[in-house]
Amino acid sequence: MNAASRERRLVFAIPGDIDTRSGGYGYDRRMIEELRAIGWTVEHLQLPGGFPEPSESELAETAEKLAALAADSLVLIDGLAFGAMPAIAIEEATRLRMIALVHHPLALESGIPAGVAERLRKSEMTALGAAKGVVVTSPSTARTLVSQFRVAPDLVRVAVPGTEQAKPASGSTAGDGVMILSVGSLTQRKDHAALISALERISERPWQCRIAGSDDMDRQCAADLRRQIEACGLSDRVTLTGALDDVAVEYAQADIFALASQYEGYGMAFAEAMVRGLPIVGCRGGAIPDLVTDEAGILVEPGDIAGLAEALALLIDQPETRQAYSAGALAVAQQLPDWPATSKVLSDFLEEMR
Repeated sequence: MNAASRERRLVFAIPGDIDTRSGGYGYDRRMIEELRAIGWTVEHLQLPGGFPEPSESELAETAEKLAALAADSLVLIDGLAFGAMPAIAIEEATRLRMIALVHHPLALESGIPAGVAERLRKSEMTALGAAKGVVVTSPSTARTLVSQFRVAPDLVRVAVPGTEQAKPASGSTAGDGVMILSVGSLTQRKDHAALISALERISERPWQCRIAGSDDMDRQCAADLRRQIEACGLSDRVTLTGALDDVAVEYAQADIFALASQYEGYGMAFAEAMVRGLPIVGCRGGAIPDLVTDEAGILVEPGDIAGLAEALALLIDQPETRQAYSAGALAVAQQLPDWPATSKVLSDFLEEMR
């Protein structure tokens, strides 16, 4: 049976709870929905939740689940698991048509020891060598995999996350200063600590800040952030909302979007902010400079607290500059693909792999 006559059937293997509130899981959920809408039969295969540091029993369970799939199955495996299962990938490489979905390389996660990062780099490089193809969510990640992980350029396809159009933010109305919004889980990579340090430097200016994101992915980091906010005397000005089902209201009531991520494989929160016309303050980590252009906001080097403080102060002090970046953000956002366009890119690549 040739590829053209086979049913468009895909197994999408994802570790842990697919309803986890994060950009990566959100991308996975949306791709399942969109692929099904254009005629794919998509089976969600839930893998154990311990990845990218699985136990031996979790690896054994993963091996068993993949071994149970029919020979020649087309299997898309989320990179959170794929990069940490090299032996399984090699074992199944000749039986399954495996495609890796890499949101960002595991070794580039912030806050992990150098030895762990090197082990993950070698693990992911080995696993990717067994993949029939690799899907990434940004050109930056594609470049990284080619230059640092020995992935052949012709095996990589970029399918950036879709961005849904939304009404421009109306801005703050409370009268207690400019509203600064940050959206991201309370983890070291998002580096909300750098943002708080920057805000402490400009505490004399009129602002409020809301940070929306899960506080249970790294409980120690979340606890440290709360202590930092209290120690800086900012408890009445910085609100940690926790994970939210819908952040649309947060975007609508914001004046500035600020996220000090050290690295992003794409940066979905930045795109969601720009489509609402929010001027951006962020860092040049990973794919962020590809997404946030000079007309949309101000980017500094990761960890540059003084630079973050200066950028925020500029936007607080100069409403006209804020408006100029707002217009730039809207212009950039209008060029971003929507989810159907992204699913078409992925679908076409999957067709090539059938």
